[in-house]
Amino acid sequence: MEQDMISENPANPSDSVSTPVDPKPEAKETLRVPPNGGLRAWLCVAGAFCCQFCSFGFVNACGAFQLYYETDLLKKYSPSAISWIVTLQIFIMFVLGPITGVFVDTVGPRRIIMAAGLLTLLGIFMLNSYKRELKTAVLASITPEQLLSAPRRSEAIPNPTGELAVFSSTNYSFETHEAQTVWNLLNLTSGEYSLLFNGSDVSEIVWVGSEDTSVLYINGTNEEGDGGVSLYAADVTSFDQATLLGSLPAPYSGLKAVKTENGDINFLVNSLAYTNGTAYNEQLEETPLSSAKIYTSIYVRHWDVWLTDKKYNVFAGKLSKGYGGYSFDGNLRNLQADLSNVTRSETPVQPFGDSGDYDISPDGQTVAFLTKNIDLPLANYTSSQIYLVPFSGNSTPQPINAIGGPATPELAQGASAAPRFGPDGSKIAYLQQDGIIYESDKNKIYVASTDLENPSITILAEDWDNTPDQLAWAANGTSLFVAAPHRGNERIFEIPLDAGADYEATNITDQGVVSAFSVLPDGNILTRETKFWSSADFNIISPSGDLVRSLFRANEVDEELAGLSSADVSEFYYRGNFTDIQAWVVYPANFSSEKSYPLAFIVHGGPQSASSNGWSTRWNYKVWADQGYVVVAPNPTGSTGWGTELTNAIQNNWGSYPYDDLVKAWEYVDANLSYVDTSRGIEAGASYGGYLTNWIQGHDLGRKFKALVTHDGSTNTNAQYTTEELWFMQHDFNGTLWDNRDNYERWNPINHIKEWATPHFVVHNELDYRLPIAEGIALFNILQERGVPSKFLSFPDENHWVLNRENSLVWHREIFRWINYYSGINSDEGPY
Repeated sequence: MEQDMISENPANPSDSVSTPVDPKPEAKETLRVPPNGGLRAWLCVAGAFCCQFCSFGFVNACGAFQLYYETDLLKKYSPSAISWIVTLQIFIMFVLGPITGVFVDTVGPRRIIMAAGLLTLLGIFMLNSYKRELKTAVLASITPEQLLSAPRRSEAIPNPTGELAVFSSTNYSFETHEAQTVWNLLNLTSGEYSLLFNGSDVSEIVWVGSEDTSVLYINGTNEEGDGGVSLYAADVTSFDQATLLGSLPAPYSGLKAVKTENGDINFLVNSLAYTNGTAYNEQLEETPLSSAKIYTSIYVRHWDVWLTDKKYNVFAGKLSKGYGGYSFDGNLRNLQADLSNVTRSETPVQPFGDSGDYDISPDGQTVAFLTKNIDLPLANYTSSQIYLVPFSGNSTPQPINAIGGPATPELAQGASAAPRFGPDGSKIAYLQQDGIIYESDKNKIYVASTDLENPSITILAEDWDNTPDQLAWAANGTSLFVAAPHRGNERIFEIPLDAGADYEATNITDQGVVSAFSVLPDGNILTRETKFWSSADFNIISPSGDLVRSLFRANEVDEELAGLSSADVSEFYYRGNFTDIQAWVVYPANFSSEKSYPLAFIVHGGPQSASSNGWSTRWNYKVWADQGYVVVAPNPTGSTGWGTELTNAIQNNWGSYPYDDLVKAWEYVDANLSYVDTSRGIEAGASYGGYLTNWIQGHDLGRKFKALVTHDGSTNTNAQYTTEELWFMQHDFNGTLWDNRDNYERWNPINHIKEWATPHFVVHNELDYRLPIAEGIALFNILQERGVPSKFLSFPDENHWVLNRENSLVWHREIFRWINYYSGINSDEGPY
């Protein structure tokens, strides 16, 4: 200001030497004292208002940022959960004022404003590009909306050379309420993947054809619009130029195919079929005049459907090699049409069977399939056998492991699984249980000759105390790779063909659940794994267990999973009834051991199952934890993965050993985990875990929790015969209701209803035929009559599980509203 005043009154150079410049102190004094009225005063007021008006712009800009976060960048979080971000922005903006003031005095305001404006503009442009990193930095958590909308990826299916693989990915939008599916092409050398096809029309892809990049695929939208599907041939290098080979007259699925010696392609599919063997197409079915259902044998209904006279069967078809491509004559042969006795054969075995229930030999000339034992009633026995049949269908299927067969081990009478031809087709490997009414019996590993004239069956590693559920042949045919539950994970093991009874296999994978794997031509293994913190990882490992290549990790790609890591999880062991018991601990976002969090105590179903280190879209412990809990998930007596003794000990002990293990788990947490507030804890369980919740409600442990959640659990064990698979309770309760009534009464939750007092949320679905809805209604009715705070949720279109994403969102919101109120996490919003 002084320089300006001097420049406005230049002095004569000759005077500057003899006459000092007048500093005009009165002018400086005038600037210090505000004008007392008049135009100048109002100009000062206007200027001050303009300066303050700029701050209004700052506030408005912060409001715009908050709105942007709420509606776009972080829209899956509540406004209150992200409001601190804008607060931090405002704080940083003002706290930097004194610092930037120095630069303004030094270089002037224009340069500072220009630089700040450019940085702000650049930051806005970068927000969307780096929103995943922003979420990782500020909110390493996951909400129900994110869980349900995040991509769900299939296994990666490798091509014959092991250089490429294809996998599908489906995500969901709660804005459009639609799912979107894409198929990706994965380079198994670089890990890079690219879009192969965008759309849900392609339902299945298999590698087969004239080139290593050739594929067959099923298009689920038949151009004729008659309820069938279409079969196409394509090359992944020009997928949009696919060739239509034929329209199949029913909704076939489960495609498997091999190229034969003469260049033709033999393929298999499956479909529901009438008793005469022809494929069933619902859209071509005439609606009967009556809706009556009449039964003379059981099942009446299974899982979530009422049974009819239709069964799933395997069909065979041929694509003939010709000039310029392949042709299809439209002929599909039912390979099981005449296989029946007490019951008709069915493949895949329902309700969970898939294309893994059958296989085609490497030369394409023989088919193997498994089916429930056709000589026994369906609902009473688990027994199933594996059959071989010529691909041509010109002879009757023959079992390789018939009960009492010439090569079948005497004890091998239970359920069979996973038939897989060896590399040269001379052998077939499979899994089978001994117990004929025990669905969770140990799976033993068998290798059989495919020469039915000279039958032989060998059992591998018979005493190995694990129960594998997946298998594949090594590339050289000298060993098998199997996957089995193991100490809270699902791990891969190698079993040589000469493994004796005492062979002890060593795991070659570690953390996570291997949900699928394929052996590559070079002998390495392509795996799909999930973990508590990642929905799908693709890795290549060596037979010795070395990580050859990490190809893909969902938590490093999907913004919904950003920030999730192994640091979110730990485990502990404690002393149970007769052995050490394991429990998982899952932490909330921004966890600090110096803070205190209410306990979420979650009990798995089964009961012969486990809480495993794998991703779940239904009971995702990290989603529960990020409500503000520390989740503890024990694996009590009955759990799988810690040896058959622990698993089998639950028989006739539903309410004893497992309950005692849970009490001891709670006591361990209360005594050892200082950051867990057990006084505000909640408990939840589904299926058998729901039964245990009902049992807990009537016992001392129930008083330790502020709220309980039962999802599709048993309330009255005397009502077990309303289920479908009768072998289940007859094994677990060690007899029938009429011969062993005391076993059913001993562990009946309804015998303890006078003790019920803890607020209880009940979920039970109308299509749950395993544990019918009357169980949940009875539970809710009793709670209401006793005056216990309670709430009932049911979905008419869901079964034992809640699978529809919109329904699942309601499921999460209602349950979290309930438990968050009673635990004190959100007491402002009532539980109803």
